[in-house]
Amino acid sequence: MRGSRGFSTMPLVVKNLIIINALFFLARYTFGSIASTDLNDTLGLYYFKSPEFNPWQLVSYMFMHGGMSHLFFNMFALWMFGSQIENIWGPKRFLNYYLITGFGAAFLHYLIIHFQVIGLESLFTSEQINNLIYEGKFDSMSPLFNDARQLYSLYNTPVVGASGSVFGLLLAYGMSFPNQVIYLNFLFPIKAKYFVIIYGLIEFVGGVQNSVGDNVAHFAHLGGMLFGFILIKYWKKNDLNFF
Repeated sequence: MRGSRGFSTMPLVVKNLIIINALFFLARYTFGSIASTDLNDTLGLYYFKSPEFNPWQLVSYMFMHGGMSHLFFNMFALWMFGSQIENIWGPKRFLNYYLITGFGAAFLHYLIIHFQVIGLESLFTSEQINNLIYEGKFDSMSPLFNDARQLYSLYNTPVVGASGSVFGLLLAYGMSFPNQVIYLNFLFPIKAKYFVIIYGLIEFVGGVQNSVGDNVAHFAHLGGMLFGFILIKYWKKNDLNFF
């Protein structure tokens, strides 16, 4: 489809990314009902020292989602922000950006998790760590039980979702169309540049607070934005044809 300015309202890469994410989502629930297997446990991204980690997860995690609402909002944002970005950048640059910001999201998430793991592992012996990580065993009466549970969770909880790349696209949209008005919750008008700043601050505060029960990978979102910012600045400096 083409809009009034000749821009595609559903450009090639955006369309195919939405289809691929939808197919992965369908496959997850198909395998779950037939084989009682959750593909998020195989294709989600684990901490790199986890026994569940595999290299392909650095790519596959971007196409897995925790539920329908997770998938819907990510795909809606991919279409809303990504379509205009792909139209001005072209499909090749757009896809490179999407994947690189996804890797950037994983990198920053890993970095934060790694420092948390180092701090927690200092509380335990090597034997306790091995028993905990590989066998799930730890004395429930120990004063360190909550720390042990947190360490086990860091090793054995996969990260899923296209959010890192989507936040990278949000950053790109804000830099490309800073004064474009976005309607927050479809009601409140706000310029794109302020929307990006506010959303980034919300993610930063959420990541620093690290509240109990908050299963959002806030620093992965920030990683997508950070790597997106670096990549756009690099392209602007080295490519005279870059918008």
